Amino acid sequence: MYKQSAINTLILFIGFAIGGINVLFLYTHFLAEDYYGLITFLLSTATIFLPFLIFGMHNTVIKFYSSYKTKEEKDAFLTTSLFLPLLVVLPSTIIGVFFYEQISNWLSSTNPLIKNYTYLIFLVALFMGYFELFYAWSKVQLQSVFGNFIKEVFARLVTSILLVLVYLKILSNEQFIFAVVITYGVRMLIMFFYALYLYQPQLIIRKLANLKEIIHYSYYIILAGSAGFILLEIDKFMIPQIQEGLEKVAFYSVGIYIASVVGIPARAMQQIATPITAKAINNNKFEEVKDIYKSSSVNQLLAGGLLFLLINLNVVDLYAIIGKPEYATGVLIVLMISIAKLVELAMGTNIAILSNSKFYSVYFYLSLAMAISVIVLNKWLITLFGNNGAALSTLIVVVVFVVIRILYVKRKLKMQPFSKKTMFVLLEILFFYGIFYFIPLDFNPFVNIFIRVIFISLMYLSLSYYLKISSEYMDLVKKYFNL
Repeated sequence: MYKQSAINTLILFIGFAIGGINVLFLYTHFLAEDYYGLITFLLSTATIFLPFLIFGMHNTVIKFYSSYKTKEEKDAFLTTSLFLPLLVVLPSTIIGVFFYEQISNWLSSTNPLIKNYTYLIFLVALFMGYFELFYAWSKVQLQSVFGNFIKEVFARLVTSILLVLVYLKILSNEQFIFAVVITYGVRMLIMFFYALYLYQPQLIIRKLANLKEIIHYSYYIILAGSAGFILLEIDKFMIPQIQEGLEKVAFYSVGIYIASVVGIPARAMQQIATPITAKAINNNKFEEVKDIYKSSSVNQLLAGGLLFLLINLNVVDLYAIIGKPEYATGVLIVLMISIAKLVELAMGTNIAILSNSKFYSVYFYLSLAMAISVIVLNKWLITLFGNNGAALSTLIVVVVFVVIRILYVKRKLKMQPFSKKTMFVLLEILFFYGIFYFIPLDFNPFVNIFIRVIFISLMYLSLSYYLKISSEYMDLVKKYFNL
């Protein structure tokens, strides 16, 4: 598990590095700010719509696949997962065609540029949804690396090329929007063929014995997944609905992207930990689940803590490098969102445990409560504090509901992710943040960042090794440094 997690982490770093170049430099300098805000709005809205459109089957596949024993049963299940989303796709298409004018007018009431591109939200959501489904097919074969590469690197790399073409005036701003949509379609097809390469099911159309259970689970996961994506993406949807100027979404999205780097360790580990957790739960191996829960928490927090320090202690210099003062208003956004990411890292595989256990319906209710809470808080706090209000609402909701989720799993399954090592990591993060925050550096921004990265990394990683916080980290160090 940890080998694939390490590879996935490397891929995520590469993807985020490419995405960072896009977000911090290419988008901000090559694309008009309103079109940058537009593509951010379209992708975020599509992401919110994704779980509903795909009928939650990308999560359902991971939950149920390992419960089937014969190839025929597995093939029938995968066939069902392929066609069941059509129960949502077809009616949604009909509704979209007949009510397109009303929908587009509503979405573009504050920012008219959105109107002519509204239909692209549906296409991108469809491409994203089936990509996630085929990615789930590969995950249940315990092969997540290639899919992770296509998800995290491919689209960003193609976007870099497209942005350069905009700069060279080979593509217009409008053509760039359509080219990005096509990129997501190509990404879906690549994932489809790879999934078939790993495992080619026969098309077996028959009623599954547990179809009612599958639909019941998918129903909850649709709503829970939509609610989860609402928490992640609703800010970028609501900001242009409350404030005039799509460029405000662009300013906000840069801060969000910088802070999201802190969440890389969780995203990497979840790719493989989720199907393993689901299989362990299906086989009633709860001691294994408990071990994964604790180790994932401390390892994610250890890695995320270093990223938290590197980002927040260098963020002012990073914005100075971008060279556009209007984007630098996101410093506080970066801090609040990165704290929220750190809190999520600390809960380890909590969501995987909750969503794959018999208590999965509670995951829905908690996710729904989170979505409602963040919408209400956004409406209030964005009006009061603008973009900073959106980040504050996310931080409040994440902290409150992470605590609730951890307490619920502890009560129902008698397991929790924390240990003394968790406290050591948190104290370590606070210690280094306190020291380096008050050490001024007055060199070139690039030099400032280089110096902090070297010293913070060496001191943080050395102390972590000395304190023996993670056995996995210690094994890694011993392997590559012959200690």
